[in-house]
Amino acid sequence: MARRPVKKRPLPPPDPVYNSVMLSRFINKINYRGKKNLAMRIVYKALDIIKQKTNEDPLKVFLQAVENARPLVELRPRRIGGATYQIPVEVPQIRGETLAMRWIIEFARKRKGKPMSEKLAEEILQAYRKENSLVIKKREETHKMAEANRAFAHYRW
Repeated sequence: MARRPVKKRPLPPPDPVYNSVMLSRFINKINYRGKKNLAMRIVYKALDIIKQKTNEDPLKVFLQAVENARPLVELRPRRIGGATYQIPVEVPQIRGETLAMRWIIEFARKRKGKPMSEKLAEEILQAYRKENSLVIKKREETHKMAEANRAFAHYRW
């Protein structure tokens, strides 16, 4: 039996400083134990650090970093017969952005020895410059896995 269709939630209102819905979504993802003010402080401090280091608009740097980290294809498991195949599927824009933001936060949290705002700023800058960031490696790894499983693409539904 098919599951019910999922109702899309409305996007959050834009953040008060940069007036960006994407940044608002990012703040909500960083949010931990309901402490949204702390999440906002961390993100805005990270954007200030980015502005100091690059002398560019930090919002543009952030948006470009998310775009650079956004995967274009991902693998979805599909059960056919008795076997489960990993099938490469194109990622919708909103899901790709969500994955990119999630990866940036995840790898920033894994760094040690600095405040979260500095770790976050470094991760965003590395994704922006496409340097040897863990986020970019994760994206490339996802694309390689999808390329390797391209033979199962005809199982897409």
